[in-house]
Amino acid sequence: MVPHPPARQERNPPLTVHHLNQLLLVCSLVLLVAVAAVRISSRSGLPSLLVYLGIGVLMGQDGIGDIHFSNAEMTQVIGYAALVVILAEGGLGTKWKEIRPALPAASVLALGGVAVSVGVSASAAHYLVGLEWRQALIIGAVVSSTDAAAVFSVLRRIPLPARVTGTLEAESGFNDAPVVILVVAFSTAGPVEHWYVLLGEIALELAIGAAIGLAVGFAGAWGLRHVALPASGLYPIAVMAIAVTAYAAGAMAHGSGFLGVYLASMVLGNAKLPHWPATRGFAEGLGWIAQIGMFVLLGLLVTPHELGDDFLPALIIGLVLTMVARPLSVLLCLLPFRVPWQEQTLMSWAGLRGAVPIILATIPMVNGVDGNRRIFNIVFVLVVVYTLVQGPTLPWLARKLRLGDGSEATDLGIESAPLERLRGHLLSVAIPDGSRMHGVEVGELRLPAGAAVTLVVRDDTSFVPSPTTVLRHGDELLVVATDPVRDAAEKRLRAVGHGGKLAGWLGTGGTR
Repeated sequence: MVPHPPARQERNPPLTVHHLNQLLLVCSLVLLVAVAAVRISSRSGLPSLLVYLGIGVLMGQDGIGDIHFSNAEMTQVIGYAALVVILAEGGLGTKWKEIRPALPAASVLALGGVAVSVGVSASAAHYLVGLEWRQALIIGAVVSSTDAAAVFSVLRRIPLPARVTGTLEAESGFNDAPVVILVVAFSTAGPVEHWYVLLGEIALELAIGAAIGLAVGFAGAWGLRHVALPASGLYPIAVMAIAVTAYAAGAMAHGSGFLGVYLASMVLGNAKLPHWPATRGFAEGLGWIAQIGMFVLLGLLVTPHELGDDFLPALIIGLVLTMVARPLSVLLCLLPFRVPWQEQTLMSWAGLRGAVPIILATIPMVNGVDGNRRIFNIVFVLVVVYTLVQGPTLPWLARKLRLGDGSEATDLGIESAPLERLRGHLLSVAIPDGSRMHGVEVGELRLPAGAAVTLVVRDDTSFVPSPTTVLRHGDELLVVATDPVRDAAEKRLRAVGHGGKLAGWLGTGGTR
């Protein structure tokens, strides 16, 4: 008698070294193709997500790879994990000084905008396309979320006013939480809860997620600033671990983990941690891997030959979303903030959709909602078509609205390494093009007592500067500062970078 376990092993053979070699070869080739494709997408203005989705489709059952993949539950789990990394990377790169003035408007747009978009889009899906109300509400909720990955990747290449980028980035980081709650509620079997019950759940989960995210972020930042780790490579790992902790703790406390990871990462990103450029580069690398893996997997999940019947409904719903729902939500939500019409117009067109709606479209598939495959196909087509239209036209629209003048000074790149035994810090300062530190003498920096410029690297040559040494674009400075004046020295350097040698007298900050 042959036992059952060996038969199961034949159907599902274990992963061997040979299989691992094949898997590593395929994954590395996909990553190399994706990295090369970023260069093409950056030149054309296309969001890279479309390229990655295309790679997945080509590898799928209708493509040259002929890979048959239909595990929606695995896609949802991996997508959630990737979204955590993407939100963490976005939060780490969000500057508090830019987002703080836009925070009220972004919060209202993230909540009120979702409500308006759900109502308008669901009505279009029901009355114009003929979907049942449950299916229409699911689609309306799914497509109401702007995608963090798409917004971060596109907006950071366009020199827009800080209020516009701050509002859009904060909105994309905040609106995932209420949308997830709505999609789960609409995809659950049985009658949909009353609207006031959903509002209460959304408010409670957002409050729990925000509280945990801020607590974890501040605690983590305090710890990293007061504990000198033995190797610089440990700082990036610790930062990402803290960010993921915020997500997991928030989710397990029945709060919004997505809001928690974004807020924790934003706190860490503005905490002036040691070895920050290395941490930022590490986070960006993880963010790229998460995007590539997530989009390729979503491309594998789709079946292109099934999209034909859902192409027209997707265009109709997307047209209503883009031309009616999004502008209406921006108009109503930003009305109390007296935002100029040019900025409102750009924000209306910049409501980019990306991987988040496609990932959320797997929730009704996992829950077995009637017509779930059609919901997924409509969302997939809508995201691809309208991202293809909106992404490349954003820079053109910004120029037409005269919002992309790029006149603001470029911020300095400052890396801090703690000198624990000497009770000081070594600041590495890079002067980029556009910095107003160009032409300033070292003595005119007016650094606080206890800080001094000890070395200048220029054109691969290093020298000890004198007080009359004139700084130039491309210079790298080494500044030594004692613990008590470390923050003041960095504040002064950034002030001069933005306001020139008169910073402080002209109200641009810094010490006198």
